[in-house]
Amino acid sequence: MSLTSTPRSNRLHIGIYGKRNSGKSSLINALTGQKIALVSDVAGTTADPVYKYMEIHGIGPCMFIDTAGFDDIGELGEMRVGQTRKAMDKTDIALIVWGDTHTEEEYNWIDAFKKRNTPVIPIINKSDILTDIELLASEIKARLGVPPLIVSAKTKEGMDRIREALIRSLPKDHEAESITGNLCADGDLVMLVMPQDTQAPKGRLILPQVQTIRELLDKKCIVHSATADRFDEALACLASPPRLIITDSQVFKTIYDKKPPESKLTSFSVLFAAYKGDLDYFVAGARALDCLTESSRILIAEACTHAPLEEDIGREKIPSMLRKRVGKGLGVDIVAGNDFPQDLTPYNLVIHCGGCMFNRKHVLSRVEQARSQGVPMCNYGVTIAHLSGILDKIDLA
Repeated sequence: MSLTSTPRSNRLHIGIYGKRNSGKSSLINALTGQKIALVSDVAGTTADPVYKYMEIHGIGPCMFIDTAGFDDIGELGEMRVGQTRKAMDKTDIALIVWGDTHTEEEYNWIDAFKKRNTPVIPIINKSDILTDIELLASEIKARLGVPPLIVSAKTKEGMDRIREALIRSLPKDHEAESITGNLCADGDLVMLVMPQDTQAPKGRLILPQVQTIRELLDKKCIVHSATADRFDEALACLASPPRLIITDSQVFKTIYDKKPPESKLTSFSVLFAAYKGDLDYFVAGARALDCLTESSRILIAEACTHAPLEEDIGREKIPSMLRKRVGKGLGVDIVAGNDFPQDLTPYNLVIHCGGCMFNRKHVLSRVEQARSQGVPMCNYGVTIAHLSGILDKIDLA
């Protein structure tokens, strides 16, 4: 991500699904007016999902997901379809594309998206060559209750109608309105405490810090930054206490003990618990921390896939804190990136990272998976605040 581009996680994710050779990749090229997806007459050209950045007038920054055909066959084909299914969890709006008159598989995928509360736009492609289109359109309307869009990626007929349908289908919860919510406003002094440990990329800030700073500047707040070891000096420079202090969760307790009584306190991870996920569910899930024993098993899920680091909060610090509290026998499994078990019932608790690299749909799909299986879930910041005994003393929203 460059400093001038919208982060991938903040873009509307538009997934294009259909059978092999239904024209999914051609449709992306026609919609965007660019040859950004590989097109071939050979079935199965698209293997793993391909993610393409794009701006669409009326919508803004988007991420197109070009998926493998869900009718792929063979051992390799099953693996491709598995990757296509994983892409469903990230999809904010699904375009289901028909390229022939055989329809049952498309309906199965539409049903799966409806269970995820994902808006679906049915599309009949290849209007320039398909026969019996009106009959197919009537059948789709009868099954779904809405008429499909009839388009041709080859001639670009109907592309404007797809863009209009995308605008109408924008999910209301695509993105939380604000990272900092009502915690600060125009003219407020906000202090950011940002330890620069080995996880911070050299010469750059991590994404939650960048996004939070940008929002605070948009709100016309006065932003004051310091590392944790310079917190006292940073406070001494101020004529009055900051309205809000946002800290890295790893130094939550230290900053809480030192902060002025009138200053609100939260962390980047807690803010992102609300911005990307379900803060209420995470706070409720933190109570499960008090019930853990040495025979318990927890799952720690990271969105990032970086190599393990000595100071890694998810792989090292949180497991160490929990084992110190519960006992060395506590079972800890760690997954990263798109890896996430379908069956969460073996776990007493799931602890997720802030999810800054995921779009909100992806994080919420994991929350819903945990909730539906009766498994408590919280995130890094909420976990550390609870273990530090300050969860009920910090500001959540």
